[in-house]
Amino acid sequence: MKRAEVAGRARTLLLCGAVAGPLYIAVVVLQLLVRDGYDLGRHPASVLSNGDLGWLQIGNFAVTGLAFVAGAVGLRREGAGIWGPRLIGGFGAGMVAAAFFSADPVDGFPPGTPAGPPLTVSWQGLAHFLVSGLAFLALIAACFVFARRFAAEGRGGWAAFSAVVGTLFLATWLALFALQGSRAANLALAAAIALALIWTSLLALTHARR
Repeated sequence: MKRAEVAGRARTLLLCGAVAGPLYIAVVVLQLLVRDGYDLGRHPASVLSNGDLGWLQIGNFAVTGLAFVAGAVGLRREGAGIWGPRLIGGFGAGMVAAAFFSADPVDGFPPGTPAGPPLTVSWQGLAHFLVSGLAFLALIAACFVFARRFAAEGRGGWAAFSAVVGTLFLATWLALFALQGSRAANLALAAAIALALIWTSLLALTHARR
């Protein structure tokens, strides 16, 4: 295979990774606008997998998860190290798994669900909690792996950006457990996740341009 073809395929994979984050955010925002009863301050995006339009979020998890995996392969091929791309690939795989294991309905969503946390957790809900937790940890770790790599390369701006994103993601995730039911904690975590997804997109675009 010619070197130009190899480079072209790697660039295509990276562009998939660049699109993944904005696509995920756009689909969630669309559902925020059109789905009755959904409140980002009360409900994680995962619960959107329930209800008549749950297929939208299930498809969102599957498509963007595969795109993140493709982007991770592209990063590896473009010399972005070993563990950073693997961790981003692990995050993508976790999103794909989340498409198969839906979160339980919670706190009034979808409409008709009792208010407050569920009294019992289904095996699918437990599996979703597990795969999503592993996916979050993988992406947080990827931020710090790339921060170290960028620092070693003398790219201070990217190193700081990566470290800040990883720190905010971890801090808001821990705060969610400490302040269960807090609207501010839910919104802060949602914002941190969105920032992390944008970080992955910019990371892929940076390597695609190289």
